[in-house]
Amino acid sequence: MSASGTYKIRPAGRHILTIGRDLIQDVYAAVVELVKNAYDADSPDVNIKFMANPDHSGYSIIISDHGHGMSRDTVINKWMVPSTRDKLDRSTSPSGRLMQGRKGIGRYAASLLGTDMLLETVSDEGEKTTVYVVWGNFEDAEYLDDVEILIETTEVSEPPGTQLTMEGDSELLAGWDKEQFKKLRFELKKLKSPVNSALSSDDFCINLKVEGFPGVEDITETIEPFPLFDLFDYKIAGKIGADGKGTLTYSSQKVRNTADESIPFDFGEPTGCGELDIDVRVYDRDKDAIDSLIGRGLQDEFGDYVGKLEARRLLNASNGIGVYRNGFRIRPLGDPEFDWLRLNEQRIQNPSRKIGSNQVIGYVQIQSDERSGLIEKSARDGLRENAAFVQLNKITAKVIAELETRRFEFRMKAGLSRPVIKVERELERLFSFDELKRDVLERLTGSGIDQRTSDKIIEIISGEEEGKNKIADEIRQAVAIYQGQATLGKIINVILHEGRRPLNYFRNQIPNLRYWYKSFRKTENLKNLEKSLSIVEGIGMNAEFFVNLFNKLDPLAAGKRSKKEPLALKKEIENVLAVFEQGMKSQKVIAEITGSDDFRFSSWRQDVNAIFTNLVDNSLYWMSEKKILKRKIIIELSTDGNSLLHVDYRDTGPGIEPRFIANEVIFEPHFSTKPSGTGLGLAIAGEAAARNDLELKAFESEEGAWFRLQPKMEDEE
Repeated sequence: MSASGTYKIRPAGRHILTIGRDLIQDVYAAVVELVKNAYDADSPDVNIKFMANPDHSGYSIIISDHGHGMSRDTVINKWMVPSTRDKLDRSTSPSGRLMQGRKGIGRYAASLLGTDMLLETVSDEGEKTTVYVVWGNFEDAEYLDDVEILIETTEVSEPPGTQLTMEGDSELLAGWDKEQFKKLRFELKKLKSPVNSALSSDDFCINLKVEGFPGVEDITETIEPFPLFDLFDYKIAGKIGADGKGTLTYSSQKVRNTADESIPFDFGEPTGCGELDIDVRVYDRDKDAIDSLIGRGLQDEFGDYVGKLEARRLLNASNGIGVYRNGFRIRPLGDPEFDWLRLNEQRIQNPSRKIGSNQVIGYVQIQSDERSGLIEKSARDGLRENAAFVQLNKITAKVIAELETRRFEFRMKAGLSRPVIKVERELERLFSFDELKRDVLERLTGSGIDQRTSDKIIEIISGEEEGKNKIADEIRQAVAIYQGQATLGKIINVILHEGRRPLNYFRNQIPNLRYWYKSFRKTENLKNLEKSLSIVEGIGMNAEFFVNLFNKLDPLAAGKRSKKEPLALKKEIENVLAVFEQGMKSQKVIAEITGSDDFRFSSWRQDVNAIFTNLVDNSLYWMSEKKILKRKIIIELSTDGNSLLHVDYRDTGPGIEPRFIANEVIFEPHFSTKPSGTGLGLAIAGEAAARNDLELKAFESEEGAWFRLQPKMEDEE
């Protein structure tokens, strides 16, 4: 049997429940959707009332507004039509508010809140329309159009507005306990931005009332954001245009009378996600910081100063960077447990510099999806992870990095960060007995001990010092090996990148070699042999590349360190540059090195490699990152006979912030201005210099970065 014809798709009856009860994330999201509908109706407020029946047999949820209401025609042809494009097409309300609801399904969230729903709406013309919906009817119906809904319309003299009443039975009532209402209040508090005036030009008031629920105190309150936002320790905020450029302002309240800092921001390309308004505020979590937070005015809703435990609880409850559109948060972005920027993951790698998600409260205000490309998921559980969302993440992380850099610098100077050990300096202090010997000698002399006995005691201490210094040398050797391994790890990418070309040659040419060899065997034609020989020569050249590369890497990979030896310093630096040769070619970086070819300096080869590997690696990164046109590395070796005066290392990159040079924070472990930097490169280079009685310093320069490697000055030791 064969048949043909046209047919229409008939949604099943439970389709309404699928886009409501099954698609909406939870009861909090359902309430939020209905609150947004009140906002879209140009209402100045929304009133949410939970009322339990006296006998606890059920409850009512009433959500009402004073908006423009709906006519009978709007109810039938728009409100009752699933997935309508009405709000999407209009985009703004009659009063100019940007529409929050865009999918045409938010109203069906009411199916999560009760077993039935009563809609009562009055239009501006005084037309009152009433709709009663029993959600179970959709569950039982085979097709959606089998469900009949009674609609009544009358003329009234009531003010315009809409009221939804949802009824729930005793089973649903049992779910609304103290914890549920606590979470609801939290969601409503975070629904509006803590700085609402910055994100929305009009006021919108959310009122909550809860009565008669067992085990729950009655609530009557106007929802306000958490009272933490203005009590920050550090803040960065500003607007970024669609072209990726803008201005940020950095502020701190850690000390009094600090001036704000204006920071030019350039993402280097269009944002790909429209214009952004960003405000991020950070709170230190140590004991003294919590005391300061309370002292700046942290109070509860009754105006009383909170205790330390309550302060921490508020931070735990309200932290997160929310994404807001037209003044309303897009859940769950900004929830404490939803770390969409992966701040905690980065903090684990670098706890001294990075902030965790429990330290930050803030917002990123985005434009409409048409202008930003940032599209909310239908289930109301965040934004689609498209290209625009990736860009939003990168830009926000870059803004936070500007704050992290300044916070790290302040905490280092103020002695607030966890102390980081500079190995060479600390070993000298730990195993230096000079002060001890002076103090002991003074006390012995003052006590009348004879000179011979005093000398013997000092001799014993000196013997102990000599033994401890041997241990110190062993520690230095171990640290040097580990730092060498860290430096070797840094150039693994270089090895992988540069080794790919000769490996591809082997892969492609060895089959050709077999072919021409077999051809020669068959024909004894010398031309075939010549082609084979040219391939063999190419294999030899590419094999030599690996031999040279591994010879250059071998000193860094050594398990034990040999003694210092006189090294041809210029040649050693050239070897480091050779490791990066292919990378410099691809990035069009020119390297120049001048100085005596014959000068030798007694040092460890691994340390020379570590110093210049980290300097070159930084130069290549920043010249590429900032898209520098003229890319050059200049190294000048200055000597006086057999003495090293200094080695100057310069590049044509973006340079170093003068304040980072002045306070030498760039040499502190964990300090980095790279978005994902570990902050170990320059610290390792500095340690490697110190082991060879050298010091690595940075200087201000009109163009690019300028480092100088020079012998330690006497007053530096």
